[in-house]
Amino acid sequence: MAARWAPWALLAALRVGWCLLPQAGYLHPDEFFQAPEVMAGDILNLQVYYPWEFLSSSPCRTVVFPLMTSGVTYWVIKCLQQLDVWSSCINSYTLLVSPRLLFTIFSFILDYSVYRIAPFWEADPWKALVLLAGSHVTLVFYTRTFTNTLEGLLFALLMVLVSSRRSDGNLAKPTSSHLIGITTVAGFFNRPTFLAFALMPLLYWVSLNIHSQNSIKTVINHFLKLVPCACFTAISFITADTLYFTSTGLDSLFSVKKNSLFDIIAQLNQKIIVTPLNFLHYNLNPHNLAQHGSHPRVTHFMVNGIMLFGILHILAISASFKMLKKYIYILPQIKSYYQGSSRILTHSEGNPILLLFYFVPLAFLSLFSHQEPRFLIPLILPLVLFSTSQNRAMKWKPVIIIFNVLGALLFGCLHQGGLIPCLFHLEQLMHSPESSNHSGRYILLFAHTYMPPRSLLNIKKRDTHIEVIDMAGSEEETLCQTVGQQTNNFTCNDCHFFVIIPGTVRATIAKCGVSFKNETLIFPHLSMEDPPQISFLFSENWRSQLGLYILQLGKDQRSL
Repeated sequence: MAARWAPWALLAALRVGWCLLPQAGYLHPDEFFQAPEVMAGDILNLQVYYPWEFLSSSPCRTVVFPLMTSGVTYWVIKCLQQLDVWSSCINSYTLLVSPRLLFTIFSFILDYSVYRIAPFWEADPWKALVLLAGSHVTLVFYTRTFTNTLEGLLFALLMVLVSSRRSDGNLAKPTSSHLIGITTVAGFFNRPTFLAFALMPLLYWVSLNIHSQNSIKTVINHFLKLVPCACFTAISFITADTLYFTSTGLDSLFSVKKNSLFDIIAQLNQKIIVTPLNFLHYNLNPHNLAQHGSHPRVTHFMVNGIMLFGILHILAISASFKMLKKYIYILPQIKSYYQGSSRILTHSEGNPILLLFYFVPLAFLSLFSHQEPRFLIPLILPLVLFSTSQNRAMKWKPVIIIFNVLGALLFGCLHQGGLIPCLFHLEQLMHSPESSNHSGRYILLFAHTYMPPRSLLNIKKRDTHIEVIDMAGSEEETLCQTVGQQTNNFTCNDCHFFVIIPGTVRATIAKCGVSFKNETLIFPHLSMEDPPQISFLFSENWRSQLGLYILQLGKDQRSL
C-alpha cells in the first residue's frame, strides 16, 4: 500500500515546499490584481494599484472570495503584528506566500475529489492522484491566487456532488441538491464562465434523476430544491458587493454596529451591484475583449490545451474522434439504449461523459476571442480521470514526466522570474536600517515587465516618498523621454532612482544617454514579450539575456 501512496505524498510535499520556497515565476498580473493587491490596500493599508474591476465606477469582480482568501491571510498577519507575537511579520515574503499557501492548502480539494470519484469513472485512484499531483498545472497554477484556481476547485466539488454513489454500487439519492445550488451560484459569482464548466455536471445530474426515478416531475422537484439555497447565496454575494462598492471598501462590510438596519437597506437601495452581470456586459463586447488581446478561436484547442496538458490533451482529442466514429455507426440504436439499461449514462459509458465534461467547456470558452491558458485549468480533473481509466496514459509516462518538469521550470521559475525577487530586493533596500534613518526619496521605474504588484514593496499609504512608475512595453522614445524627465527632476541629495528592465532590452537605456552607478542582475528572467535571440544564448553574455536588471542612477550622473 505504501508503494502506491508514496509517489503522491512526495509530490504533495513538493507542492507545499515549492510554495514556501517561494516560486519566482510570474504567470499573469491577475494572480495579484484580482485579490492580494486589493486586500493589501484595504486591510494592511499599503500602497497598491486598484484594477479597474474593483473601482466603484466599474465593479466586475466580487469582493467575497478575495476577502475569504487573501483577506483572511492578511488579517491574520496583521493581528500577529498588532499583538506583538511577530512584530516583523508583514514583509514582502509573507505578503506573497501567505495567500499562496492558503490556495495551496485548498488545492488538495482536487486530490480529495479525484480519490473520491475515481472508482466511479473506472479510474485507478492512486494513479489518478499521481498524475494530478505531478502535473505542472497543479504545481504552479493551483498554488497561485487566480480566480481560475477557485473556479477549478468549485468545479471539482460539483463533480463530487454529482458523482456520489452508495457503497452497494447503486446510484445515490440526490440528497446534495442544496450544496449543488450553493456551489453553482458561488462559482458564477467568482467567474461567470463557471456556467460553462457546470453545464455538463448539471445535465448529468438531471439524467441520473430521470433514470433512477423515471419521473420528470421528480427532476423538477429536485431543481426546485436548488432555488432557496441558490437565492440565499446570490443575495449574500450581492449584499456584500453592494456594501463594498457603494461605500468605503471593507469598512462598510463591518459597520453594522455604526449604522442602523434602515441605513443599510437605504444604502442597498441606492445601487444594487451584481458583479457577474457587469462582468458579462463588459466581456460580451468584442471591442473590450480586443483591448486585452484577441486570439484565433482555435487557440484553446490547438495551443493552450497542449501547453497545459500536453499528451493528455492529444489523447483526449484522439479518443473523442474514435468514439464519435463509433457512435455514428450505432446511431439508429440510441433509442433502444435509452429505453433499456441506464448504463449508457453511468458506469460502462463513463468515459464518453468525461470527454463531454472536458470538451463542452472548452468549446464554450473558445467562443470568446480572448483566450489564455489559465482559463482551462479547471479541466484538469476530468482529463486526469479519463487518462487514467483503462490505463490510457501509462505508456506515455516518460513523455508526461519530461513535459511536466519542463512546464514547471518554465512557468514556475523562468517566466518573468526576476520581477518577484526584484521587488523583494527593493523592499529590503528601502526598509533597511540605513534607509529608515534617512527620509530619502525613491523612484522605481519598471519597463518591459509585467505590472509590478506594489503591495510586495510593503509601502504604507502615508509614505509619499516612494514613487512607482510602470512603463509597461513603452517604445524607446517614450521610455527615454520619461527617464530624461525624471533625471532632470533628480535634484535632492538623498534621492534614489532605479530603472528595472529585462536584459534583452538593456541596450535601450544606453541609447537614452544615461549612465548608472550600480547594476544588479537578477537571474533567471524570461520575457516572452521581449524574448532573447537564440544566437545570444550561446554567447558569453547569455546570462544577461535571461536576467532582469536593476539599474541605479548616480546622483552625480545626469542625462547627456
